[in-house]
This record gives sequence, structure tokens and C-alpha cells, in this order.
Amino acid sequence: MLVTPAFGEPGKLPFWKGDGLGRPLELGRAIGAFVRELSGSAVDDARARAGRVGLDDRAVNNLLAFLDDQKKATGHVPNDRTLVVERFRDELGDWRVVLHSPYGMQVHAPWALAVGARVTELYGIDGATMANDDGIVVRIPETDGEPPGADLFVFEPDELDAIVTREVGGSALFASRFRECAARALLLPRYNPGRRSPLWQQRQRASQLLDVARKFPAFPIVLETVREVLQDVYDLPALTSLAKVIEARRIKIVETTTEDASPFARSLLFSYVGAFMYEGDSPLAERRAAALSLDAGLLSELLGRAELRELLDPAVIARTELELQRLAPDRRAKGPEGAADLLRILGPLDAEEVAARLEPDEAGSAADHLDALVAGRRALRVSFGGQPRVAAIEDASRLRDALGVPLPIGTPMAFVEPVADPLGDLVGRYARTHGPFTIADAATGIGLGSAVIADTLARLGAQRRVVEGEFRPGASGSEWCDVEVLRRLRSRSLAALRSEVEPVERAAYARFLPAWQHVAGADRERGLRGVDGVLQVIEQLAGAPVPASAWETLVLPARVRDYTPAMLDELTSTGEVIWSGAGTLAGADGWVSLHLADQVALTLPEPDAHDTDELQREILTTLGTGGGYFFRQLSDAVGSTDDTALVTALWDLVWAGLVTNDTLSPLRALLAGGSTAHKTPQRAPRGRMYRGGRMPRPDMPTRTGPPTAAGRWSIVPLAETDATVRAAGTAELLLERYGVVTRGSVMTERVPGGFALTYKVLAGFEDTGRARRGYFIETLGAAQFSTGGTVDRLRGFTRDPDAGERPLVALTLAATDPANAYGAALPWPRLDGSGGGSEAGPDASDGGVPGAGDPAGDASAAIAESGSVDARGERPTGHRAGRKAGALVVLVDGELVLYVERGGKTVLLFDDDEAVIRAAAESLGGIVRRGGVAKLAIEKVNGAFILGTPLGTALQEHGFSATPRGLRMRS
Repeated sequence: MLVTPAFGEPGKLPFWKGDGLGRPLELGRAIGAFVRELSGSAVDDARARAGRVGLDDRAVNNLLAFLDDQKKATGHVPNDRTLVVERFRDELGDWRVVLHSPYGMQVHAPWALAVGARVTELYGIDGATMANDDGIVVRIPETDGEPPGADLFVFEPDELDAIVTREVGGSALFASRFRECAARALLLPRYNPGRRSPLWQQRQRASQLLDVARKFPAFPIVLETVREVLQDVYDLPALTSLAKVIEARRIKIVETTTEDASPFARSLLFSYVGAFMYEGDSPLAERRAAALSLDAGLLSELLGRAELRELLDPAVIARTELELQRLAPDRRAKGPEGAADLLRILGPLDAEEVAARLEPDEAGSAADHLDALVAGRRALRVSFGGQPRVAAIEDASRLRDALGVPLPIGTPMAFVEPVADPLGDLVGRYARTHGPFTIADAATGIGLGSAVIADTLARLGAQRRVVEGEFRPGASGSEWCDVEVLRRLRSRSLAALRSEVEPVERAAYARFLPAWQHVAGADRERGLRGVDGVLQVIEQLAGAPVPASAWETLVLPARVRDYTPAMLDELTSTGEVIWSGAGTLAGADGWVSLHLADQVALTLPEPDAHDTDELQREILTTLGTGGGYFFRQLSDAVGSTDDTALVTALWDLVWAGLVTNDTLSPLRALLAGGSTAHKTPQRAPRGRMYRGGRMPRPDMPTRTGPPTAAGRWSIVPLAETDATVRAAGTAELLLERYGVVTRGSVMTERVPGGFALTYKVLAGFEDTGRARRGYFIETLGAAQFSTGGTVDRLRGFTRDPDAGERPLVALTLAATDPANAYGAALPWPRLDGSGGGSEAGPDASDGGVPGAGDPAGDASAAIAESGSVDARGERPTGHRAGRKAGALVVLVDGELVLYVERGGKTVLLFDDDEAVIRAAAESLGGIVRRGGVAKLAIEKVNGAFILGTPLGTALQEHGFSATPRGLRMRS
């Protein structure tokens, strides 16, 4: 092999075959779009399209046959808008789970690291995860349960960065790059530069060096290795953006189980073995601590990551800037001495600028004061930027050396001696006397070029004299601010908020929100009743996406004490309520939102681009003529003879938010026939009688169509297209739904325009008296909006410490229920070493406060074995709370006590008080007895076996039975 160095880059042998730059995100997106266009077009159109890119007839035939074989094998072809998770068994009977994706190695490689970490957390094994340009392959040993699917690959966007940073230290790639970095730094010199060193010896020496380096969190070679891998090899920003798009359901992930590997999967498996040739080069568990114990601050600077701050109060910024510039009434100067102080503190000024900073009765004497200072050689007249000014005599050498200002003849020698950093002094003074500013602002104010100012600010930032970030509300781009000025702005903003209103504790809001949304809890008498109650609930929750399996098992029964499915059917059949899909979930489940017919245009989400095949286009064309169609009418209209294909096409359009039905019967039939996020008790099917006898026959497709296609199908109404009208309606709905609108609650709803747009609308509401802005809930920042009556009711949920003991009130909700404030308006609590709870950062990725998510994630097994804690200060359990479909939360007096993952296999316990645990256990058992959940099988709590723990004992007291694998309860 011949290696020729590229210009500016050293030549090196590939780490392993295919070790190149990898396919970038942009190319992967283009390839995916091309595949989507070919697979969704008619054969003749596809052949013409492929021919236009230069393929000959043989290549076109091979390509189209390849795509057709893949579609026949899995039912889908992966593209830029659809990712496919394929599961099949290998020769040993183990499961291979393959993610088919076109987005390239730069995205797939870090994604595979995160997937491997999740496999280790879930199963305690190494998933032997491999990635290449076309997807990710994971090996899962044979298990009794259902193998993982799409949920294995779906991550919260804000946790990916932390997971990959944590896991990269245990990869073979890290060890290889560490060798190279250490060699470049001459830490691994050759004994004889003229002789080649065996690779195994290089690996051994690098391993020993890494073992020593792990003891020093700021060891530069480890930091450089992490930086090189995360920035030069991986494309973490692209992966994070892809995760956000998946979370927003603009890219869907579909699952399929095949008997054998599909054509695409066979191509991936061909390179599977070779990917692990150097896996023995991975550091041992104890050496992975070198990456886990990195100095977070240094690594953040090395990677160039900017910290996002809460919005500062604009009034505070304006007032502080007046004070810094001595323009505030109580900061004005007086007399010649005051004028001298102005020149020394603010820098060169002209007569008008000095007059604006003097007491009003002395403003006319500004020129006289300056003349007196110049005559007394306490100031000198200079000119720069084409403007005459007067400067303090102490600035003479700084102005000369930094700006090239000529000094007047006769300047005392004592003031012309060079200073150490004249430019840094001038820029530092500008920062001390201004609020947040841009480089352009400083360049204009000082009279220098932007490049010079940028270099100086970077140097001052390294000295911790200024900080870079985004500070001003409504501004864009990076800004700079003096450290002390920023500290003053933050403290004053907080003081201003506290002076407006005393905030309530976060648990008070967690108690308030379920009551605000009519959740009855254990007191069933408090709930709403009847069809009118269901309508009232839908009015408040209109447009909120909730898993379909949770609506009629957890969400509506929690609010309407006598709820039956017939109530919702009555509202949909009469046209008062419309339901729509909002994306798919694992199995047969999906996201569904309910809408009032007279407000549906405001509460429907804006439709995303959806790729339709020929049958789906025929369906949309037919339904677009108006009215509703029964299945057979629709089948005849589109000319379909394949019921299965028509049903599949209908449900694809439903989950895309394009088609709906006048009843929820087909949705219930779909949920009953497949796995769902929330398992519901199976009801006995209603038999139908044969005409000639009394023997019942089972449910089966009839001439009216299969059960999953019952009812009348129609087009979903169009959403409001006027952005202003839509934003105003959304803001009103959020106030009605949450009582207090915060950044986190807005992001949970995935409102178009995000919090920035909603903030502007709510600020307009404040101007007209329709809302109040204040600091209502502690620690959630200043940007909170509510109404006067709501705030008064919120304060009624605060606990009086002198009121004595009260009965504990426990409540079990779906984690995705809008009445659950955790992971949205409120951050998830974190685990301490004893199982008790303490505060953690908000989980933005689960719909919590954006940009403030916990970056640390869970720690590795090495830390767990040593008994230490991770970067969040909690002992690692391998699991993390989130607003995930199928999960449950148990609140006791507003505090999160239990987080039950889907199916209940793992539980996170956030409190160690026995009375609180018993109350939570009673509530959890009650939700199973009432049929909200079909069954729970709990094996672990905080990573420990459930039996013998206080929680396990409490659960057994309230209906759970012990099994060899843990605790089980059925409805």
C-alpha cells in the first residue's frame, strides 16, 4: 500500500479496512432521498430517474431489483424519512437487530456506542455493536421475552452527547487514537527511529501510558484524544439533530421481524466479523475511567461548547448599563474631580459625553472642567477614529501603543512608559463599563478592527476576565460580558423576580397540575362525570399527543370517574370530537391526539411531509372529495383487491395525521391485535350468531372489512395556516392546560416556533392584561406566564410547615400524561446513594426544560463497582426517567417517588421514607386492580433485586405476588 500525505495532513495507514472519513450526514440524506424517490415511483419512472444519474441498463436493473427485494423482505425500504429496524435470528438462535439507515458512519458510529451502552444496561452483556455507512448491527442473546426493537435506538437528544463522551473511552478507536496522539506528543518515542516498532508493543506501551493518565483528569493527551474522536471522527451535532428530528416524528422508525437477513442486512453482516479484529485493543474497565473522569470544564472549552443561560431581565440590563456608564441619576459626577474620575473609569470622552454624566446643574461646565484638567496635566487631548476626545493622563501609553494615537508634546515621561498589555487594558475596560456586547460593538467603541478585538477577547476569556455566551433577550449570535458585570446582572435579575412574587416550591406545582386537569386520584368523587366530563377533558387536552393505549386506560379514567368507551364513541360519532394520529410507537401503538371539532384547525399539528405510494395517493384523492367512506366503499373506489395492503395504507396515513375515522373502534382493534406501550386487560370478544343456529362464531373479517378498518374513513381537516392566529390559539390553550406556562411545558408540546415564538405571544398577552409574567415556581427561571386567579389557586397547594401531619396523597399517572409535570415543566429528580431523591437537572430530551438537560447520563460499570458516583452526583442504575410511552410515575404529595418503566421490569425509587413508599405501593397496586394496566412484573428497584427491599415488602402488602424473578400482579 502506498500512502501519500495530503496537503496539510500527515499520511497514515487506515485503522482497519473502511477506516476513512465515512459518509457525512448531507450525503446520507441525499442517498436516502434518492432511494425514497426510486422506491416510491412507478417502475418506468424509477428506471428513468436512475438512468439520469448515469447508470446503464444493467446497473438500473440490479439497483431496482435490490430495492424491490428489500421491500418484499421487510415491507419498507430505508430512506431519509424512514428508518427500518429489522430483527432476525442468526445461526445460533440469537437475535440480530439491524437498524437500516442511510446517514453514514460519522453518525452511526457514535450512535452505535450509545446503543451498546443501552444493551449493557438492559441485559448486562456486550451487544457486539457494529456500525458502517448503511446502518447498525446489534447482537442480542436469545431471551424469553420479545427482542428489543426501535426503542433500542431512540435516545433523548440531549443525553447522546454525554453517553458518547462517556463510552468513547472504552472503544478500540479511542485506544488507537490515543496511541497516535501520544506519539505525536513524543510521549512514546522510538528506541531507534530507523527501525519499525511492532504494533503489539506500541499498543502495550500506549495501554500503560493510559493507565497512568487516567489518574489526572486534565491530562492533555486524553483530552486531545477525546476531542479528536468526538470532532474529527464522529459528527455528534449531526447525530443530535437527527435524534431531535426522530423525537419530533419527522423521521419515523418502523419495525419488522424476518425469518432471514434481508438483502440490506446481508450487506451489513458481510463486514460484521472484520469490525472486531481490533476489539481486544479496548481499554480495560478500570482504564476507561480516564475518559469518565475528564475535567468537564476543560473538555467543554476544548470542544467549543457554549453554555446556554437563562434569559436575563431586559430592564435589569438597561438599568445596569446606565449605572456602568455613569448615566444613572445616582451615579452622576460633580466638579472637576468627578470629570477626572469619568475619564479614568470610562476612557476618553468628549465634552458632550462628559456633560451627560455630570449633575444637571453642572452640565454646562463640562468643557471648563476638561480645560482645567488638561491645563493641570491631569488629562490630554487626543484624536482617534476622527473624533477629538479628552483622555486621562494615565492612559497615554495605552492609547499610543494600542491605537497608535500621537501624544501631545510635553506629556510627562512618567506616563509614557510602556505597560504590559495596553490593548487588553482598553478592551477589558470596555467590558467593565458595558453590558453584554458583540465584537462589532467593541470594535466600534474602541476604534479597532473586529479581528483584533476578537483575539483580545479570546485572550481575556482564557484569563477568566470575560465570558462568551448568549445573554440579551431577543439578540442573536455570540456576545461577551465582563465576569463581574454578568454576576451583577444575574443577581439583580433574580432579585427583581423575587420582589414581584414569592415562588412556590416545585412539588406544589406537581400537586396543582393534576387537580387543575381534573385528575381524581384515590378520591374518585372529585372526578368529572359522564359525556360532558369527557368533553371537558378533551377541551383542556386538545391537541396533546398521548399514546393510544393510554387514552382509555389511564388518561380519561383518571379524570372521568364513570368513563366508558361508549362516551368517547358518542362524541366522535356525532362529530363533536375528532381524533388524529401523530406518529407510531413500538408494536401496534402510536401517538394520538383528540380535538374539538370547532377548534380542530387550531389544535391540529402542522402536517409534515409524508411520502405516499400509489395506493395511498389514491386513498387521499378519494377521501379528498369529501364525506366518509366505509372500508368496502373505499376499496371499490380505489380499485384495491388486497385488504391487507389497503388496511396498511390506511393506518400509515392515520399515523401521518392525514386520515381519521368517525369511531375509535378500528384503533381499539389495532391495539388489541398487537403489542402496545400500555398493556390493557383483554376483554372477551362478542360473538355473532350464525343465521341457522345459536353457536357463536369468532370475530373475523367480513364483507364490511376487517375490524381494524371499521367505521367511516375521512380526511383530517386542514390546520390553521395563519401563523399569528395559530400561535395565539396555542398560547391560550397552553394557559388552559397547564395553568402556568413554562419553557419546559412548551417544549413538551413541540409547539411550532418553540418557546421563542410562544414567549412573544404570551408577552403580548401580558401587555393586554390577559396573562401575567412572574416568578411563580421556584428554580424554573423568569419566563413563566399565568393568570391572576390561577396563581392564587397555585399558592393554595403550598404546604404550611406548622399545619401538622396530613394523610399522604398518592397518585399514579402515565409518564406521558399532561398532568405529570416531571420531565416537562419540572426536572426529573435524581437518585442519591441510599435510594432517596435529590434534585437533578431538567430532562429536556424528554420534553423538559430545553438546553438545561442533564449532560452526564449514567456512569459505567467500573464506577458502579467502585461505589463512586457519576457526574450528576448519583449512583448509576443503568436507567433514566423519561416521558416514555408505557412508563408510569407515582407521585406522593407532589413528589416523584416511583418511576416504573414499561412493563414494570425496572423501577426507580426516589424516596426512602417507609410511609411514603407504602403510599406509593398502594397507589401502584390500585392502578393494576382498576385495569389501568394489565400486569406489572417488577424485577429490580434502583438496579437491585426487588425482593427483600422496603419497596418489595410494601408491594407485596398491596397485592403483588412473589415469583422467582421478582414481583407480579395482574388486573
